[in-house]
Amino acid sequence: MTRTLATLAATVAAAALMVGLAGSVAQAKDFLLGSELPLTGNLARVGQGMHEGIAVAIDMANKAHAGTHSFKVSTIDDETSPAKAVAAVEKLIGEGVVALTGGYGSNIIGPASEAAQKAGVVYITSGGVTPDLTGRGYKTFFRINNTDGYALAMIGLVQQMAAKKVSVVYLNKEATSNLAKQVKETLGAKGVAVTMHEFDGSTSDFKPLVNKVKLQDRPDVIAMVGYENDYVGILRAAKVLKPDVKAMVGVWSLATAQMAKEFPDLMENVHGTSMLPFPVEFTQPEALEFAATYKKLFNKEPDYLGQFGYVQTRLLIDAILRADAAGTLASGGLPDELRKTDAQTLIGRVTFDAKGDNPHFTHRMGQHQGGKVVLVWPKEAANGAMRFPATPW
Repeated sequence: MTRTLATLAATVAAAALMVGLAGSVAQAKDFLLGSELPLTGNLARVGQGMHEGIAVAIDMANKAHAGTHSFKVSTIDDETSPAKAVAAVEKLIGEGVVALTGGYGSNIIGPASEAAQKAGVVYITSGGVTPDLTGRGYKTFFRINNTDGYALAMIGLVQQMAAKKVSVVYLNKEATSNLAKQVKETLGAKGVAVTMHEFDGSTSDFKPLVNKVKLQDRPDVIAMVGYENDYVGILRAAKVLKPDVKAMVGVWSLATAQMAKEFPDLMENVHGTSMLPFPVEFTQPEALEFAATYKKLFNKEPDYLGQFGYVQTRLLIDAILRADAAGTLASGGLPDELRKTDAQTLIGRVTFDAKGDNPHFTHRMGQHQGGKVVLVWPKEAANGAMRFPATPW
């Protein structure tokens, strides 16, 4: 009788253990994220940088949640085309993705995120900064950066240079025009003489524009607001014409290791926005793991584009896990969880307001120096001295 009771007790205990294990396995979930990015076309360099950061976030999340949850990302190249971006988003939603992370270029992100909004799927990015994106009031749209943060960085650097005259050369797209006008208005209010020079995306020869700046404006600083190919064209023209300026300053996608590698003859002494120096200098544990994982996956040091892709995806994953734990993920609770975000990240504090914008975003300015990117503004973030006056010629 004793043996029979003991056997029964063991059987019950074993059954209970099996039920417990089954419950644990049932709670483990696989989450599929979607990513629409320009991996070819004019924005391929920046798209690749964000893509790499997203991959790092996925890898680190799988390591952190091994045995409980797993994450994958399905990526589609939008070929720097708004129409193809919309098609990519619709296809990814059809695949059953939980949310979308990616996008670059406000004119591309606009229609792509609209497609996500119609489907009730979260779209988070660091690639579109125009105010109109958050002005639409979409519940599912989020971004970790904005025009104000870029404009303040460019304005702060120009003020640090004590420039009296600035020529702003800008692409006539929405995001670039908005930033250029904000720079003009703010510097003008501070007594700086600012002249504006617009160009369109079909411009391939910038010598007439640069020559006009050289002969008519005679500025201390040329401020460039465009994208990678625009910067290359402007700098090539300037190197030929050699305007008597003290600095060449740009914004996004300029102060990167990739630009230094591909165009070493054009980048020296040029300034652009950058959250990170290159090579990177990290001390915080998460940042060290980010850099090590980046190196493991891509055999190179990260730049700020990868940093942005990582941060947006890490915050998205954190919100997905919170919504899943609360039982609201399947019923549309992810946007609400994202709006509860209050995190210290590799780009500083991130929260999201009612429009999905991050009100805490500020950028930094870096300068190409001997194949490196040295942070030179603000002074408290600088890891080296600014070369000024200094140009690539």
